[in-house]
Amino acid sequence: MKSLILVAALFYSTFTLAKTEAWVIDNAHSKVGFEITHLIISTVEGKFNKFSGILKFDASNPLKSIKGFSFQTDIDAASIDTSNGKRDKHLRSADFFDVKKNPKVKFISTKVTSKDGKKFDIHGKLTMAGVTKNVVLKTKYLGSVDAYDVKRISFVAKTTVKREDFGLTWNDIVESGPVVGSEVEIELRIQAKRKADLD
Repeated sequence: MKSLILVAALFYSTFTLAKTEAWVIDNAHSKVGFEITHLIISTVEGKFNKFSGILKFDASNPLKSIKGFSFQTDIDAASIDTSNGKRDKHLRSADFFDVKKNPKVKFISTKVTSKDGKKFDIHGKLTMAGVTKNVVLKTKYLGSVDAYDVKRISFVAKTTVKREDFGLTWNDIVESGPVVGSEVEIELRIQAKRKADLD
């Protein structure tokens, strides 16, 4: 009897994990953006125009998918865009992102937690400018839809980091004043396509 129960449990576990599918980020309908305080009274908004990523997720049962969930994204650091060419060039330089030496910004999940299958805490490692730190993406799952023979999912993820933690500083005069804020708010608005529908 115990053997039968064990076999049934193993079968159920395998079946559950098998429903965790791969999803590919749809760049045309996604955005990797950020916001930072400027001169105390305003903010500078920016984004990265080139990025890719894949996640494993069970859209039919989001809460159970935390067992097999994973999320990874690679961002082209040189694609930074704050709608100011001179500033963007400086951000790409060795003073900040040093894109020639560190061409990618990366996030790799390590674990995920959720109480209701709608809001998730995605824990992982964020690498920027060659420095890796642990962060938590506060994530809201927006749902799934079938469109043009391709199933899609959508979510919004946010986190706040201190740019100094990643060495994103310039000179003592700027850093000692209120010109640029310390905290950077990062927001990922992601739509992803089911990989099986693209093969």
